[in-house]
Formats: sequence, C-alpha cells, structure tokens
Amino acid sequence: MLRKGEVVVRHTWGWANAERRIAFTPRTLFRICSISKQFTCALMLDAFPDPSVLDDDVRAHLPLLDGRPPGALHLCHNQSGLRDYWAVAMLHGAAVEAPFAEVEARRVIAGTRSLHFTPGTQSSYVNQNFRILSSIIEARTGRGFAELLRSRLFERIGMEGAFLAADTRAMPDGTEGYEGTQTAGFRAAENRILWTGDAGIGASLDDMIAWERHIDATRDDPEALYSRLSAPVSFMDGADARYGFGLGRASEFGRAVTGHGGALRGWRSHRLYVPTERVSVIVLFNHLADARSAALDALAAALGEARSRPDPSVPPPSWLGTYLEPETRLAARVTAAGAGQVELRYGHTAERLDLRADGTASSRSGTRLGAVDGVLRMDRPSENVRTRLDRCVGDAVADIAGHYRCDELDADLHVADAGGAVYGAFSGFLGQGRMELLDPVGADVWTLPCPRALDHTPPGDWTLAFARDAGGRVGSVAVGCWLARRLTYRRIA
Repeated sequence: MLRKGEVVVRHTWGWANAERRIAFTPRTLFRICSISKQFTCALMLDAFPDPSVLDDDVRAHLPLLDGRPPGALHLCHNQSGLRDYWAVAMLHGAAVEAPFAEVEARRVIAGTRSLHFTPGTQSSYVNQNFRILSSIIEARTGRGFAELLRSRLFERIGMEGAFLAADTRAMPDGTEGYEGTQTAGFRAAENRILWTGDAGIGASLDDMIAWERHIDATRDDPEALYSRLSAPVSFMDGADARYGFGLGRASEFGRAVTGHGGALRGWRSHRLYVPTERVSVIVLFNHLADARSAALDALAAALGEARSRPDPSVPPPSWLGTYLEPETRLAARVTAAGAGQVELRYGHTAERLDLRADGTASSRSGTRLGAVDGVLRMDRPSENVRTRLDRCVGDAVADIAGHYRCDELDADLHVADAGGAVYGAFSGFLGQGRMELLDPVGADVWTLPCPRALDHTPPGDWTLAFARDAGGRVGSVAVGCWLARRLTYRRIA
C-alpha cells in the first residue's frame, strides 16, 4: 500500500514454490495477468497518440467479418462487440489443459464473422481485444512486443524485473500458481496458454510499487500515461463508460477509483488507485483467494472507512426465479443469498446484490434489479444495458437430443439422452469437449455448465434456448454466455 508515492505497508508471506521451498519476497516474479491490459494501452498511446490511425489494422485481423469492424479505441475500451476468444475456444471443444498459442488464437480471431453487439454501444470483456492491439503495435513498429514494453515503459518507469511472460507453463524464478483449498489441499495449476498484450506480463511486488510511484509522480501532468489511461470514456450514446484503456472506473467509499484485476488458474491479483487520496493498493496471490476483496479491505483500512453491509431486515422479493433476456437469449437466475441479499447468475460470474427497502436490489458494480408494472427490469450500467427479463415458465421437454451445427464457427453441439439424463458437449477444431449434464430452467431453456476453462474464470453456464418449428420439432438452438452471445446452431440430425 502506498500513500503520496511512499510505501505505507509492504509485506510478503508464504511460498512462491511450496515444493521447492522458495519463499515469497518483494522481488518474486508474479503473473499480473489482466492487469497487463493497461500496459498494452499505455504502450499504444506512447507509440500512437491517436489510436484511430490503427483502425485499418484492426480490420485486417478480421478478414471474414460481415459489416463494420470495431476501431482501435473500441478494443481499448472493451466496446468492440467481439466474442471473447477463450470462451469461443470452449465452443470449439478445447480441453481445459489444452495448448492455446499463436496458431489457435489466430484461427479463432480470424474466423469471426459477426459481432454480438454494434461497436461502441455496449461493453463486454474481451481478452483478444488487447492481443490484437499488441500484434498491431509489433507490426507497425517492426519491433517485438517484449522489447517495446521493456524499452518504452518498464525502463522509464523503474520496473526493473517486469517482462513479457508469454508462456504460462513456468516462471523463470520458479514461482508457481496453485489451485485448491486448505481443506481439500493444493496442487500446482497447469496452464498452457501463450498470451501477449491481453494478460502476458510478469512483475514483482517491487515492480508494481514502481508503477504506482510513477502514477503519483506524474499525477498533475494531463499528458502523462496514466492521466490519459484514466481519462473519462463514453459509449456511442454519450453514456459514461466504466472501462477504458485497460482500466476499470468505479466508486469506492464515495471516491473515484481506477484499477484492474488479473487471474489465471493459480493466480489472482488486483490493484486500486484513489487519485484524491493519492492511495494505491496492490494485492498478489499465487492461489485462488479473492484478491479484489482483499484489496478493498486494505483500501477501507487506509481510508478509515467500513465496507457496507446488506440490511438483513429486508425480506426476499417476490421476483426470485429464472428469466430469459430477450435480446441476448441468456438465462438470468435470481435466488435468495442470505439475509438482505439476492444472487444474480447472468454475467461472467454470480453477482451478489443488496436488497433495498424500495423493493429493488443493487450491487457494488451498479447492477440493479427491480419490478416495474409487474415486469422485472435489469440495469447494468457498466455494460450500458437496460432491459427487461422474461420469466421462464413451463417445464422443459427432453426431446432435444440431436446434432446441431453452428455455420459461423464451423463447430458442433451434441445433445444426448443418456438413460433419461440429458447431456451436451461442444466440438470443433480444438477437440471434443466433455459431456456435461444439462440443467432445465424453463420450457425449451437449458443451461450447459462450464465449470473449468482455459482461463481462470470459466465463461459461465452456456444458455441453450431451443426453438421449435410449426410442427413442434426442435429445429435450432441459440447458444451463448455473457462473453459470447447470439450464436445460432441448426439441427442437422
């Protein structure tokens, strides 16, 4: 933790590698994962002050895209409308520990034929936005991304140990990431992804302290990198965006905060910066504890604040249940979650919302649920989405077994009735996915779980919304999750 550029607390504990008994130190290398995105954008702004000059380069990475492509700024702000490539990889049958390197990434990205929303109108987290940017920067400059990061950023900032740790299989100093719990035991996480501008940077605690000191030292310069990275961003309709240039924008304890988290299986990290207080917090875990929550606890202590708690006296609302969002065709499941809270399963991960006395519920991120004239409405300002939710009624009928094909992806969905239990699996150029038990959530609406994925956080349950022809036979299914929506599979057998 830093205040006014000076370290208040700097502490490491535990083992960088438990098997080899390598202890953590402030210089231990660490995968900062998606915190890398702000550095990719910083490098881009340093080399290309007007990112729009790269718009044609973005188009070149999407040769099959039908319609207007996103621009470079859409990529920087997660407003591209692209489907996340690690989520799409699961639709291509990727195994959890499968290699995913340049060849696989290029094929998934180049195969894009449509977007799941118009660029600039909404926000959706897309890792390859930043991989595309790093590839463009390399091609434009004729220099490697690793060398550019070192010479144009890390050396200037004083991040002496930071480097591009593109290969997720190992760190050069032996640091290991772990999956598991104290009760069930821990094991080294197996990762075989090769990444670049999306999440590829390795850095120590001291390196991250150097970044925070640089931010504080240049805070009054409007042309400084972090000043430009954290400048206000908006959507096409003028609404304020809460993500831009690889940074989240939020309000915590009544103060504007910028920051970002990072995660891969075995690794969790989070950093926060409060400009009005000149306070920075950095948390790095080589296990799967909640780094964001730990960062918020540390920030609360630094500011002398208390984290808000739900009001346990507010009763559960009448609108608990399962719904379908009409545009995305994604399931939204709302359940009770302890005193004064509900849980919404719709986005990337399950989200806790605090119940209010007026009958609504809202989360720290701004997500809001509330009934208006008997219709449940959902507002997600971070995505610029305001919509109704249609309740799923009726019972699912298990006549959906068959073979379905997505022409856009050139990939398949197999649904099988195994003795009365219905299973589904995806397959494509990356392999045959594991058969998973489907969960019926309404008439012709099922979910297919994805409990593990290439990335740390799985894409979430896939919603399978089946459609029937005039004769009542299932003819197609809309498949999607928050990271990859609106894909149509037609029944071929």
